Amino acid sequence: MKFEIIVNNIFDDVKLDNSLSPSDNKSVLGIINDFENGEWRYEKFQNYIWDNIKETALSHNERQALLNDGAGTILSESAKKLRLIESVDAIGRGSEIAEIVLYGIMKDHYSALPIVPKIFYKQNTKDEAKGSDSVHIVVESEDSFSLWFGESKFYNSIENARLDTIITSVKDSISLEKIKKENSIITNLSDINDFDEISDVLKIKIKESLSQDVSIDKIKPILNIPILLLYECEQTKTGTGLTTEYKQGIIDYHKDRATQYFKKQIQKCTDVHLYEKINFHIILFPIADKDKIVDKFIQIAKVYRD
Repeated sequence: MKFEIIVNNIFDDVKLDNSLSPSDNKSVLGIINDFENGEWRYEKFQNYIWDNIKETALSHNERQALLNDGAGTILSESAKKLRLIESVDAIGRGSEIAEIVLYGIMKDHYSALPIVPKIFYKQNTKDEAKGSDSVHIVVESEDSFSLWFGESKFYNSIENARLDTIITSVKDSISLEKIKKENSIITNLSDINDFDEISDVLKIKIKESLSQDVSIDKIKPILNIPILLLYECEQTKTGTGLTTEYKQGIIDYHKDRATQYFKKQIQKCTDVHLYEKINFHIILFPIADKDKIVDKFIQIAKVYRD
């Protein structure tokens, strides 16, 4: 991980409300970028986006085919898949940045394999009403795996008023229809056969386990929902260094946000069958200035596309 992890706990160890239940199927991950010469490191963050864009914008076969053409070609082809929402008032502006960052975190922290490159998939199917923002598989052993359907948001704020929208999106992603849809995409993609990290035996098991004939009830115990909240943070915007006070302030805020988020999620999602069997991971990542990041991302993307 290129960034520092300041919170990495099961939710029970950091929650500020002991009445919340079920809580043992939840965890909290807090990540921060650092500072240089008194400023938040924008360039490091942008580099992380472009280092990971190929995982979600290109299929496995495309990535392999372009290896000999160099990084520039890979980035150029990746940029062509982006929707690039430029209007500052548009809903979803910067959403692709959050998706890409989530793919990077899934690879770096969870050792997850990008089974369905979502930006690639959406660009090729014109499917905006999709389910999850990321689909990964983690190889747990030679013959076992876990399934990860991620949600990612990039907001100016994650105060309480924002949380309901996130929870609605998460609840939709774990509906019977959406889980079956994602499973169908995984089993119909040939890419899964190209991952050397997955044994032939496990490849067969994955496809059999995710078959439309298999009850979703059997999937839920291995289903994980990582929820990335990339958010603009005043403390980060005005900060000048990774001081003890800065880190503790972010840690305290992350504990509070995780508690408020899961409190609302429990209230709204416990009617989901076997909710207590699904694992939820809230990932919090403060940034200094959303508009500055999105504007630079679009500027770089246009250069690569042209």
